[in-house]
Amino acid sequence: MESISREDYLRAIYHLLEEEHEVKSVEVASYLDVSKPSVSEMLKKLDKGGFISYKKYSKINLTKKGLNIAKNLTFRHRIVETFLKDVLQLSHEKIHNEAHKLEHAFSDESIERMGKLLGNPKKDPHGKPIPGNSSQIK
Repeated sequence: MESISREDYLRAIYHLLEEEHEVKSVEVASYLDVSKPSVSEMLKKLDKGGFISYKKYSKINLTKKGLNIAKNLTFRHRIVETFLKDVLQLSHEKIHNEAHKLEHAFSDESIERMGKLLGNPKKDPHGKPIPGNSSQIK
């Protein structure tokens, strides 16, 4: 299974769980702008890998393993968004897509240093909480 694709799904599920109490495959498909069959296939892989607990037509839950990865990815994404906004002064409209491209590229050390440079922010530019630092999450 492709690691980046798996990470995108886990972060999407985490994000949707922040917004809603219950997440179903149709919400994941809409959020990621992918087909329902693609989501169904990936959810089966994530369930088999122990990242989520899922039964067809029911809500999706992250396992402890999946939640830890999703929090780490969200931390990375939101630190990069904050860096893009505060340091590079990119527009609010551009930072999410740019951060999505970059969150996979930076090492853990670079993300940690970026967070420290930014003063370990508690919220991203969209006002969403930044989960604890990655060393606490692993």
